[in-house]
Amino acid sequence: MINKKYSQPLFMIFMSFGMSLIIGGVVTLVHTGFGEGFFNRLLDAFNYSFPVAVIAAFTMAPIMRPLVNKIASKD
Repeated sequence: MINKKYSQPLFMIFMSFGMSLIIGGVVTLVHTGFGEGFFNRLLDAFNYSFPVAVIAAFTMAPIMRPLVNKIASKD
């Protein structure tokens, strides 16, 4: 089992993985269609999008967390 203190970074990595796969799939499908080689193109797009998503998540989280806490209801 993984220590609880790593749950937030692990969540951001898993969320980045899922979002990169979904968004990469949609963009690849829209631009190239679902033809021969679709999954290879998707994997290629994912190879670029996943590292960007992870960096964005770790960069934006400290900025967005206080903002969300400020505007979210306390009840």
